[in-house]
Amino acid sequence: MAQANPNIGEERPVIRQLDDAAINRIAAGEVVERPASAVKELVENAIDAGATRIAIDIADGGKTLIRVTDDGCGIAAEDLPLALSRHATSKIDGSDLLNIHTFGFRGEALPSLGAVGRLTITSRVPGADAAQVHVAGGKMDAVKPAALRAGTVVELRDLFYATPARLKFMRTDRAEGQAITDIVKRLAMAEPSVTFALRDVSGGGEGRVTFRADRENGDLFDALHARLARVIGREFAENALQIDALRDGIRLYGYAALPTYSRGAAVAQYLFVNGRPVRDKMLTGALRAAYFDFLSRDRHPAAALFIDCDPTLVDVNVHPAKSEVRFRDPGVARGLIVSSLRHALAEAGHRASSTVANATLGAMRPEPAPSAPARVYQMDRPSPAARTAAYRAQAPGFAELANDYSGSIVEPTPVAQVAEVQEQPQAQDLPLGAARGQVHENYIIAQTADGMVIVDQHAAHERLVYEKLKTQMAENGVAAQALLIPEIVELSEGDCARLMAVADDLTRLGLTIEPFGGSAIAVRETPAILGEVDARAMILDILDELADQGESQMVQARIEAILSRVACHGSIRSGRRMRAEEMNALLREMEATPHSGQCNHGRPTYVELKLSDIERLFGRS
Repeated sequence: MAQANPNIGEERPVIRQLDDAAINRIAAGEVVERPASAVKELVENAIDAGATRIAIDIADGGKTLIRVTDDGCGIAAEDLPLALSRHATSKIDGSDLLNIHTFGFRGEALPSLGAVGRLTITSRVPGADAAQVHVAGGKMDAVKPAALRAGTVVELRDLFYATPARLKFMRTDRAEGQAITDIVKRLAMAEPSVTFALRDVSGGGEGRVTFRADRENGDLFDALHARLARVIGREFAENALQIDALRDGIRLYGYAALPTYSRGAAVAQYLFVNGRPVRDKMLTGALRAAYFDFLSRDRHPAAALFIDCDPTLVDVNVHPAKSEVRFRDPGVARGLIVSSLRHALAEAGHRASSTVANATLGAMRPEPAPSAPARVYQMDRPSPAARTAAYRAQAPGFAELANDYSGSIVEPTPVAQVAEVQEQPQAQDLPLGAARGQVHENYIIAQTADGMVIVDQHAAHERLVYEKLKTQMAENGVAAQALLIPEIVELSEGDCARLMAVADDLTRLGLTIEPFGGSAIAVRETPAILGEVDARAMILDILDELADQGESQMVQARIEAILSRVACHGSIRSGRRMRAEEMNALLREMEATPHSGQCNHGRPTYVELKLSDIERLFGRS
């Protein structure tokens, strides 16, 4: 039985024109979701005004007070009432909504905030007196004189007091404060030349500074690197690779962390388009795809990437909060991110994150003495000649230990032994140094010019074999096995069209599909390396990825998972004793192979400890 429509009464509905107050409250519901949204709008206005110093004060998570002070160009007294009118802006003339060079352009933020809170704007332009206007619940007072040296102060109190129902959806003060901090940090990353200061003044008084980033000097990359070190952390800056690439009028620059500096969640991924912080599914998918071969599914890359292009190539007017964008040619932007990051990761070679060594040193804590203070010793380091003599003297000792301990180097014939001893001082100057021994039949100890390296022989060799297998597959292609009876998969018309659009890409991976009349497709070949597969389930999984991410890596992921297992079984096993030349050969191959610093799951294959850190562990200086 048909039910009555709960949205329509018995009387015919009448179309009404809403008043301005209701319109502004509706607009505020779209633009101002929470206090952090209000902070974002006000700080973006300050940046658009050319401010070089922006101070943000909040109280009770921004619920009772948000105050943004800037030293920008200011607003003239006669323009203050207009600034609080809907769709009034100084940033565009309305003739071209695609050629946008500022954060704001709709003219909705200030009237929306004034409709749901108590808003006061005090501003001064050069050569004129300061003025102030107040609006509460959409009702504006007259403009009056005020005292202000320069710039603008926007004060918003009692957010959502005019719409009490919205207050029920607010989170705790702490959660709202953290959201505001995240917004300010993202904007600070986009503007290294601007000083940002965020204070929590809950309870009155001067409050406490929760975030501060002073203006950075230098060229683009120096300033950005310093700002990222301040916002994300120095560890990220130390383990990040510089990115700078250009394709078809789109420039990508920024920093992306090494795979061994990964996170347990996607909390350190910052993406910007023409300086605007965005949370875009296509861009985050491209970032994930670039690290696809280096991280397991439960690890996430860290990066701060900036895309600059002609404003006409991207539409920023597709989301109420302008947090999503739409590229005219999304394939170019996505391909640029994937290829640029993979190129940078390949150039990094065997480099691994320094946080691995820091964690190792943190675990190696010397046992404190009962009561006596720690004693610091002075140590004279031997000269290269003295070290060479020591190698010759110690070499026989290693040979004597060969039958009893795993911490040994099995020496070759005496003639080769002399040659190796003469080579060692030069080998230790190489990035991964010269092998000195093996412990627990699994870890190679190597000496470098300024420290030591511990290598997981199985994980390292597994990565080397895996890279060779991938290279062979890229050169020779993926072998396909023909199905004796093609499997027919019935799909909707939209799914069929979406799948056939990537048919050529799937064929290169050994999966051959063809139209089979109507909206059905026929699976004729599958990748031979996968063995027997459920073709229908594979097709549906590919469609799910295409719908969610716009592309599918499922087939490639399954193929590379097989290659990874083959590499695991074909690599040096734990528990095998290695000769000196084998260990040194492994070290040299690691230095020459891209991505050898992490295993197939993103874990490090070696740890490097600096001599100065080791000496500190033993109380030496």
